[in-house]
Amino acid sequence: MQQQNLFSQSADRPLASRMRPQSLEEFAGQQHLLGKGKILRQLIDADRVSSMIFWGPPGVGKTTLARIIANRTKASFIDFSAVTSGIKEIRGVMEQAENNRRFGERTILFVDEIHRFNKAQQDAFLPYVEKGSIILIGATTENPSFEINSALLSRCKVFVLNALSADDLTALLRAALTDPRGYGGQKIVIADDLLERIANFANGDARTALGTLEMAVLNGSQEGDTTTVERSLLAQCVSRKSLLYDKSGEEHYNLISALHKSMRNSDPDAAVYWLARMLEGGEDPLYIARRLIRFASEDIGMADSRALQVAVAAYQACHFLGMSECDVHLTHAVVYLSLAPRSNAVYQAILKAKKDARERLAEPVPLPIRNAVTSLMQDLDYGKGYVYAHDTASLIGDMECLPDSLQGVRYYLPGEQGSELRAKQRLEAVRAWKQARREKKPQPPET
Repeated sequence: MQQQNLFSQSADRPLASRMRPQSLEEFAGQQHLLGKGKILRQLIDADRVSSMIFWGPPGVGKTTLARIIANRTKASFIDFSAVTSGIKEIRGVMEQAENNRRFGERTILFVDEIHRFNKAQQDAFLPYVEKGSIILIGATTENPSFEINSALLSRCKVFVLNALSADDLTALLRAALTDPRGYGGQKIVIADDLLERIANFANGDARTALGTLEMAVLNGSQEGDTTTVERSLLAQCVSRKSLLYDKSGEEHYNLISALHKSMRNSDPDAAVYWLARMLEGGEDPLYIARRLIRFASEDIGMADSRALQVAVAAYQACHFLGMSECDVHLTHAVVYLSLAPRSNAVYQAILKAKKDARERLAEPVPLPIRNAVTSLMQDLDYGKGYVYAHDTASLIGDMECLPDSLQGVRYYLPGEQGSELRAKQRLEAVRAWKQARREKKPQPPET
């Protein structure tokens, strides 16, 4: 367990460090895990913690919770950083833990940012977790399903820590103004609504909230022994929110899913909000535009073929202009797609056809629709029976284009939304015409 030195409580330390909770009673939020009767609270109180992963966004208390466990446990506690450690350091720690086990002492190993370890480094923990040499507690901001080896993950209980609510953060800020570790020994004047503004700006992150308060106090107006935080000053401190967004991680997929599903649900307000979240988080506008093009055919299709044109035009506008000018073009497309009539018939058609293409016998192309480009092909009846549709009065050729085993199969089943109703009526007329022609054809005699 780490020892505190004479200067560990120095006022020179950042406010967030000074206000770090020392007990579960001081810990903000996470009542779904730490409330009375909750499993994690019981494990900590009974000093019976097992290997676990704390997963949550930055500033919600993952490391703090591990340190509270360190203060309450009778086990040896080792604090380990994935940022500065490699295989050599892991092996050294494991040897120490193995020696502790031989003497009947448990070892809790806390690994901060465990997702930064590669597969080989994570594998180094596995045998020691399996035989009980260590109790592993990992902290990560990334989805463990993606970032933690499945073998290691299966031996750990995952606890999800949620972003702190605005109320939690406001209470934390008020405590910092009165606690001796914070500004309890100073006279700080700041309006309640400004504390609430900081809490909203912090976006669930306690470090950000306390850091913003500290910046505001350090730059506040001094009059005698009183520091006043003015509204104009705070406006500068909270001028731009840092949004949690990893363009290659889980939040990337969560937000594009939210945008897609909001459009599918005909909710332009929600769709525009999620679009803004992605753009403010630094997402490539061309990526968003590509997803809109996909949506236009997958979810709208023939119900409004102009949707595809709008989406492609938005992509071109993004390519020409880039950010930030192209945000309005993306918004134009998102609103259009949200309000367009819906049909997934085109999407369902290709899914079913691809399934048949994979699973059924790859039959040869019917002779009438083969291309006879050589005399040999002509001698083999390539193209025989082909009807050039433009030469017929109905502009339809009476011939089968599917292989024998698939004749009669229907892939495209149009709905009745928007323009697709006309497509459905046209398709029904074509099929009725072909059926009538077949019924008039003389059938070969039975043998």
